[in-house]
Parts: sequence; structure tokens; C-alpha cells
Amino acid sequence: MQNATIIQGIETRYAALAPLLDERMRRQWAAAEARAYGWGGVRAVSRATGMSPNTIVKGLAELAARRENPEVPLETRLRVEGGGRRRATDADPGLAEALEQLVDPATRGDPMSPLRWTCKSTAQLAGELTRQGHPVSPRTVGRLLKANGYSLQSNRKTKEGGHHPDRNAQFEHINATVTKFQHRGQPVISVDTKKKELVGEFKNGGREWQPQGEPEEVRVHDFLDKDLGKAIPYGVYDIGENQGWVSVGIDHDTARFATEAIRRWWRKMGAKRYRDAKALLITADGGGSNGSRCRLWKVALQDLAVQLELPIHVCHFPPGTSKWNKIEHRMFCHITQNWRGRPLVSHEVIINLIANTATQTGLKIRAELDTGVYPTGIKVTDEEMAAVNLKRDKFHGEWNYSILPPRRKKIVN
Repeated sequence: MQNATIIQGIETRYAALAPLLDERMRRQWAAAEARAYGWGGVRAVSRATGMSPNTIVKGLAELAARRENPEVPLETRLRVEGGGRRRATDADPGLAEALEQLVDPATRGDPMSPLRWTCKSTAQLAGELTRQGHPVSPRTVGRLLKANGYSLQSNRKTKEGGHHPDRNAQFEHINATVTKFQHRGQPVISVDTKKKELVGEFKNGGREWQPQGEPEEVRVHDFLDKDLGKAIPYGVYDIGENQGWVSVGIDHDTARFATEAIRRWWRKMGAKRYRDAKALLITADGGGSNGSRCRLWKVALQDLAVQLELPIHVCHFPPGTSKWNKIEHRMFCHITQNWRGRPLVSHEVIINLIANTATQTGLKIRAELDTGVYPTGIKVTDEEMAAVNLKRDKFHGEWNYSILPPRRKKIVN
């Protein structure tokens, strides 16, 4: 805030003095302001006055030379008003349009241009412009791009693919179902698999504080360590309690692995919290090990319903909307933040980092290693599928359904 006030003051003084000063006096006045400002002064004065940093640096050199040798007479020759090197766009009127065609998001330029399939660095752009008859330097290209509102940007994940016509209706159905369960005090969980991680001294995204010049060293190549293997975190997030469970698997991400994680959450956390539970609601993505079209998921849920002695209701998110799953932005994002910049050197380290993830809003997570074997490629027969006590909802039964434990037979004496 204080720096902004200083820069505003420089801008005000420059506006008042600029009409009274010649070119040399302006740059030396700007140099004096930059020196008084201190560290970052050249950049600050450049922003306030619009002068090139090179011009201000030249003024600083003149002031330094004058201070060292006051007897040296000042140069009297001044450039005429409007003199100096012409702007690149003035000398080459077609330059701006040629550059725009190369970087335009809609690609108005030649679709067969080699630059379309290469990195659009300022050096590449300058080389292509020169080839087209517009000789220019990479630095000038960068200045022109900034002047035209361009900046270096990364990709942004926003496109979700095609929208299902009942997407919003499904969201409303999920919200209504969750609300109904919570009003009745019944458990509601959000489940999903987090990204698989290689275990070992591998680079992990993000940064953390380390002594200057002493970053933690990791391997150059990210090849699977056969001894350490990989980690597959499957999470269960209790929406009402803001608590989570993560089973860290070492084999495969299958429906059996997913339901085992839910069973462990119930045994270690859920059963104590919901002693009077009459049913369990699961919200899940539409794909993966807990996908709406996965037969093994439904068979495994049938076994889970028998073990828990509870009806299990499931609501899947519509295709392409997995980021709306609560577990993503209420639990997994905080785990990623907690272990950023740290090599996941062992399963024990992974478990500890997950279990020590907490937030100011009270998030608590428990984690456990699951060493079970979960083979892939299991085929569910029609007979096995028919044995599942599956009840589909009237609204999109492929997304919303219940799996009920078998009824106990009455014993007649």
C-alpha cells in the first residue's frame, strides 16, 4: 500500500514537470527519483512515467558520472523533438497484423504454418516474422505482445465434455437426496480414488521451505521402483461430519478395493458416529472403480450391504462432472497441499502425511495401508448380477439406485 502511494506521487510530479523538461532532464529527473526510491526504483519509476527502464538506467549512469567528476561539462546536444529510432510498427506497418495472425487464438493465420505446431516463444515468433519479411527481434516481439494484451498462460481445466441433458436435474436430485438423509441423521459419504502415486525418491509437485540452496534431492527419472511399488489412495469423506478416511492400496484400483475402503471407514469411524443408522448414502463419480456401469461395483456393494446390515443408496454424478464431487475439493485438495514438494519415499510417509492433514474448518482424516490383493479382469456373470438385490430409482435408475441386504427369514416354531 505504501509503495503504491509513492508511485502515485512520482506519477503526479512527472505529469507536472514533464512539459517543462527536455529529454535529458526528464531521464535524469527520473533517475534521481529511482535512486531515492531504493531497491526496485527503476521499475517503479518506469511504471509511473512510462519511460523505458533503459532510459532511466542511462540517466543513473549520467548522474553517477557527474557525481564522480563535477568538472565535466554537460553535453549540450539534444535530440530534436520526435527524434530517435522509429517504433517497429511505424517502420513496418504490416508487422502488428502479421504477429496477430501467428498468435491469434482463433488461428486466423495460415493453418499449415510450421509455427502452428511448435512452441510460440518470442524467439520462434521473431524467426517466423523474419522469414515472412518482417525482421524483428524476440525482445520487440515480447513488447508488442504485452502491448496487445497477451501474456504467458498455462492450460486451464474448464471443459467438461458434452453436457447430458439431465445434468442439472441430476444435481438437483443428488442435493435433495443428501438433504433428506442428513435431516434424518443418516450417514452420507462422498467416495473417489485419488491419483496413483509412485513410492520412492521421486519429484512431487509444489514447493516447501528448505535451507537456501539445499533442496531435497530426488531421482532424475520417474520409473516404478519394483520394491516400493505404488500407492493408490481411495477416500471416503463424511459430508456431515467433515471427516475422512483413506485406504492406501498397493495392488489395483478395483470395485472390491473401493468397497473394502468403505467397510473400513464404517468399522473404524462410521459405526461409532451413526449408531442408529438405518441406511447409507454414497455419492460417487460415474466412472472408475465405483462407476455406474461397473457390474463388479454393484456385486461388491451387495456383499457390503450384507456385512453392514444396511441398505446402501447410491447417486452418481453425471458424465464429465467429477470435479463437483465433494471429496475432491473438501479433502483430496488438502492432502495434495499437505504433501506438496515432499518425496513420498515410503507407504508409512504417505499414511502419516494423509493422517496429519487438517484444516481450520475442522477437517480430520484417518488413513491405513491396505495390503490386500485385488485382481483385475473379473467378469460378473448374468446370474451373479441377477442375484444382486438392486432397486433402481424412477429418475435415471442407471445413476440412482439402492442395494438392499436380503431379508431375514422368519423362523416359525
